[in-house]
Amino acid sequence: MSLLPRQDRRYLEGRGITVREVIEGAKKGVILTGVALPEGKYQVAQADILILLPPSYPEVAPDMFYAVPHLKLVGSQREPRCTEAREAFDRQTWQRWSRHNNEWRPGTDGLWTMVKRVEEALAVAA
Repeated sequence: MSLLPRQDRRYLEGRGITVREVIEGAKKGVILTGVALPEGKYQVAQADILILLPPSYPEVAPDMFYAVPHLKLVGSQREPRCTEAREAFDRQTWQRWSRHNNEWRPGTDGLWTMVKRVEEALAVAA
């Protein structure tokens, strides 16, 4: 059984994004595997990105996202701002990117909205 609505699955397939859907206790997560990162910005070229889905998704927005490996900015070798917290999920420790969403539009937004937010956050991180 898929955690994602059909529209979300079609979007991910259309973008060629490989996904694993994981249920761990009361948590439901979507792991985007091998996401390409902005060139030359981080110590690695790609990462896995976890999006935890709230119980009422897609009516309620996913709040933050998480990365493995823990990302560091090239040059300073420090973690981007607001990424110090950790989250245990799917037998891994994830770097939490505290990026809150207060503009979710139920019935309009979906996982494509969250993926766009992830891409933007990764691009502008400092």
